[in-house]
Amino acid sequence: MIKGFIGFSCGSLLLIIVLGMFFPWVWWLLILVLPVIVMGILDLRQTKHAIIRNYPVVGRMRYWMEALRPKIYQYFVESDIDGRPVNRVDRSTIYQRAKRELDTQPFGTQFDVYAEGYEWMAHSIQPRDFEKMDADPRVTIGGKDCKQPYSASIFNVSAMSYGSLSSNAVEALNGGAKLGNFAHNTGEGGISDFHLKQGGDIIWQIGTGYFGCRDDEGRFSDALFAEKTALPQIKMIELKISQGAKPGHGGILPAAKNTPEIAAIRHVKPYTTVFSPPYHTAFNSPREMMQFIGRMRELSKGKPVGFKLCIGQQREFYAICKAMIATNIYPDFITVDGGEGGTGAAPPEFSNSVGMPLMDALAFVHDTLTGFGIRKEMKLIASGKVLTGYHILRALALGADTCNSARAMMMAIGCIQALQCNTNKCPTGVATQDKWLMAGLVVDDKKHRVANYHRDTIESAVELAAAAGLNDIHAVTRRHMFRRVFMNQVRTFEDIYPSTAPGALLNGAAPEPLKQVIDEASVDSWN
Repeated sequence: MIKGFIGFSCGSLLLIIVLGMFFPWVWWLLILVLPVIVMGILDLRQTKHAIIRNYPVVGRMRYWMEALRPKIYQYFVESDIDGRPVNRVDRSTIYQRAKRELDTQPFGTQFDVYAEGYEWMAHSIQPRDFEKMDADPRVTIGGKDCKQPYSASIFNVSAMSYGSLSSNAVEALNGGAKLGNFAHNTGEGGISDFHLKQGGDIIWQIGTGYFGCRDDEGRFSDALFAEKTALPQIKMIELKISQGAKPGHGGILPAAKNTPEIAAIRHVKPYTTVFSPPYHTAFNSPREMMQFIGRMRELSKGKPVGFKLCIGQQREFYAICKAMIATNIYPDFITVDGGEGGTGAAPPEFSNSVGMPLMDALAFVHDTLTGFGIRKEMKLIASGKVLTGYHILRALALGADTCNSARAMMMAIGCIQALQCNTNKCPTGVATQDKWLMAGLVVDDKKHRVANYHRDTIESAVELAAAAGLNDIHAVTRRHMFRRVFMNQVRTFEDIYPSTAPGALLNGAAPEPLKQVIDEASVDSWN
């Protein structure tokens, strides 16, 4: 579109000059053309709006239409199992917080409070003084074998790879993490210079392709891993077992997209097709998985090492817990990814119909670890459509210690959900490698928006905790959260997700048929 504007401007002026030599009245057309050209030049020079910067003049129509449309169309809609709309998350709230604009709304609740699935938090008659509470609650991640524990924010940037995101988007996210003192997950695509340039804290995610730490055969390389983890910006290492957007599904990097730059980051040969298998080759059983985590921790000189997964067959997670106890090797953290997680491109069946949703998965993982008596050994990170302060409180109530967000952080840097992620034509320059389009995303502007959104969302979560009468945000429980399960029936989260007593799953104490499933879980085989 920028090329089109330049062509229009030069062509129009040249045509008017030529025709003006023969028809003097043509010069009057400059009254119409010059303002458009001046407007376009101003659009190209401004740094606040990527759409206007990438689409001078015509891009302004997007904001005109946005101002005219009914506000209800700006909502994400959360649906129940039958597809009925339940809760709405006003995405304009994300934009307002990122831009430090007015963060209030008129006319109260915007959805049906008597609809099945509606949720709310119980407040207290005696709320706490919000101003006296910790404005930046943090969690120390690092277990008994960790030598370099990390003090993490309760809200961080979830995994998104360079290649899926543009270099400017990666820089803006990391710059925001630096300004706001929170962490930025690299995604499985490896550590690029754009992750390091701004100086923000990094969580290095390693997937089945072992990008950035693989040998020529695609196997995990101890030497490369140790070299990369020595970087001071790398604060934690996350082993990706599966992701909520497409659990159990591998990936392909086509040869055409495997440029020398991408190849250097991922340690693969350029212009070759590279496969990410759906499973890991570095281990073949729960026991070997724990041993591999111990090996990664040793190679990284004691930095926190954990794993990320979307819950599928529950028996397999029971096997992982039994392997932790058998080996006495515990991850420093577990990231629980909900099946509702998103990606730039995935088969619709995997996105819509595979993987346990976040709330169910989070409650299951927390309760299972508690039942095996090992919850205290590690921290839990919730990932999956965490967008607001309420979502943070809800995740903490179900057992999380901290939260990650991808979707909202993308929106903070300008994503408008144009759904062009898989076409390389993202109009805001977020999810594209087109240099003309990514130039619309100005890092120095957008990194402040990420930091703003992070700060205001945490402030909202702390305010909610204070309204519930809590001195500490982590004191929230399942009894503080309510859901309407039928028009005249309301249940607390404790009713819906009953807590498990510590040690209740050990030594054959689990009730049938759960006991049989746990007994079948083997530390030496996934099957």
